[in-house]
Amino acid sequence: MEIVNEPVRFETKIAVVLRDDLQMWQRLNMTAFLVSGIGRAVPEVIGKPYVDADDTAYLPMFRQPVLVFEASKEALTTSHQRAVSRELPLSVFTTDLFTTNNDRDNRAAVRAVHRDQLDLVGMAVYGPRNAVDKVLKGARMHP
Repeated sequence: MEIVNEPVRFETKIAVVLRDDLQMWQRLNMTAFLVSGIGRAVPEVIGKPYVDADDTAYLPMFRQPVLVFEASKEALTTSHQRAVSRELPLSVFTTDLFTTNNDRDNRAAVRAVHRDQLDLVGMAVYGPRNAVDKVLKGARMHP
């Protein structure tokens, strides 16, 4: 039987880092896109389906919080480099993706640019808590 009063601690962290010069709609849209890949690549982060008292079924969600940070363009680039060097599961969103409207064109836009030339506006990363904390050094919690 599960003990309900025990605090739940996760050894892993899901984090999103957004560039600090974006409009609110861009931040919200990007966050949804960026975290979607983590659930696909790391299925164990997805919990069980939800059911309400009337037996209405709902889709499962992440089993742990998603922390959202913001950073300058330079700090975001540094976080990206750190995540790549640590080989952590990572998704990216570039400025070019604001002008496309489908997955095929999104992938082509990223594919056309070398990693160190990506005009990053956001990224999501998953991994051991300490490793993700090191990747995020210089970013601050989103207000």
